[in-house]
Amino acid sequence: MPKLRAPKIPDFVVPPPLRKPPKPGAEDRKGQAPTDLKSSPPPSRTHVDRLTDQAKDAPADVLAWVDQRTGASGFLTGMLYRKVPKGTNWFYTLGSATLFAFIVQATTGVFLAMFYTPSATQAYASISHINNDVPLGQLVHGMHKWGSSVMVILIFLHMGRTFFFGAYKYPRELNWVIGVVLLILTMTMAFTGYLLPFDQRSYWASIVGININGTGPIVGPYLSDFLRAGPELGATTLSRFYAIHMLLVPGAIIALIGAHMYLVVKLGTTAPPWVKAKKPKIATPVSQLDAGAEGNGAGPSTNGGSGA
Repeated sequence: MPKLRAPKIPDFVVPPPLRKPPKPGAEDRKGQAPTDLKSSPPPSRTHVDRLTDQAKDAPADVLAWVDQRTGASGFLTGMLYRKVPKGTNWFYTLGSATLFAFIVQATTGVFLAMFYTPSATQAYASISHINNDVPLGQLVHGMHKWGSSVMVILIFLHMGRTFFFGAYKYPRELNWVIGVVLLILTMTMAFTGYLLPFDQRSYWASIVGININGTGPIVGPYLSDFLRAGPELGATTLSRFYAIHMLLVPGAIIALIGAHMYLVVKLGTTAPPWVKAKKPKIATPVSQLDAGAEGNGAGPSTNGGSGA
């Protein structure tokens, strides 16, 4: 598989602590020789030139100011310049793709919440208003609706890749547990969001899902009563699903994603199972080297004095 060259990051984007020092003598080669400065001095800089240079350096100065007070350069350096194992391929992008899908879900969900009304009598009308009257409302609603299915598929593929590549073994067991919890929270977010349009399909599908949860051992009936928020599915159920979908689950997912990414940077990633590690070279003992040298005629010969 051909290797892609990493894009070069502009210098004005990188904070000063992270910039590479210039090579010795680079400025002297590019600039004018010091002996020529007396005869042809450089043009004087105007006030506009100085302001332009300050404006160009302003983003880097702001990043440096933030970095001095947060110490984020160490984490960014470990994230952006960390070593990856040999054999890394496109399967390793499933985690980043899942994270991108979550960001899309969170962004579109915020815009939908601005027009959505979590009421049993107005929920369906608010969804119709978003799709028919709000500019780009149907696009945002469609991205959120189908993006949930995409995120569920991606997180299952990511978990499958982690399992079959053996990335759940020591010392990454805790990261595997966090991933399983993230999978459960993703399914919970998809399930609670399905009821929010409050139409006939989402109403009866939610009843089936709640009844299935009620068949679980020990905690099943209690979980079913908690989700239903009453003896039957109604307006209180919609409010509870909306709170879980918008507040509880996204907050937990954001916190666990932060912990997940920290452990990925700290522990690194595993190589594919078909890539074998090279055996370290073992130094040959000196006694064996001497014996081999004598056997090949390089050492002192016992028959050298007799001649032919």
